[in-house]
Amino acid sequence: MVSVGSADRYLPDTVQQAVKILIVGAFGVGKTTLVGSVSEIEPLRTEEVMTKASVGVDDLAGMETKTTTTVAMDFGRVTLNSRLVLYLFGTPGQRRFWDLWEGLAEGALGVLVLVDTRRLEDSFDVLEQLELRGLPFAVAINRFPDSEQHSTEELRHALDLLNETPLVTCDARDTTSSVDSLISLVEHVSGICARRTPETASSGSRATRTPETASSGSRATRTPETAS
Repeated sequence: MVSVGSADRYLPDTVQQAVKILIVGAFGVGKTTLVGSVSEIEPLRTEEVMTKASVGVDDLAGMETKTTTTVAMDFGRVTLNSRLVLYLFGTPGQRRFWDLWEGLAEGALGVLVLVDTRRLEDSFDVLEQLELRGLPFAVAINRFPDSEQHSTEELRHALDLLNETPLVTCDARDTTSSVDSLISLVEHVSGICARRTPETASSGSRATRTPETASSGSRATRTPETAS
């Protein structure tokens, strides 16, 4: 049971496994909000006030009230059950900070990708980077009040996702919704681990796309409208 809001900073003695999870997505998709909504400890944030230097660099379309941006990482912790705890590492969304991903991704079991359908094309490069790094991931569509509604099939096609890649919707402000997205990722990764043979596990191969097949897709030209 999730103990969000607990004053206890220490893990219960029953915890048997701690898992590192990466939270990624394009600029302004809600990564900091999600980490903050689920974390049972005071989340670590590295937000800085946006200055005039970001004008013309960071696209604020649809985010006119956004005044801060993550420049290093967000960090939080959520206990999914009596035996499993997740350590969450949120990454900066802007391309100029992507070099930080290498260090943050080290030791991560999986990745939750947040997507904003108002700016769907901003997520294409993010997904390509994950596929090239060989990390298993799940995709969560963060619903904003002014988001257009698209079917799961349209979004899956537009994002060029494999059938086995989880695609869920969430509200990053809502604890239950956000935790459900994390559970989908954990279940997906657990399934991959269960399917691996000793040979494929030792060779590092995945039951998902390789960089070669990933690069052959036409993700950057698809939208929910063209997908339908």
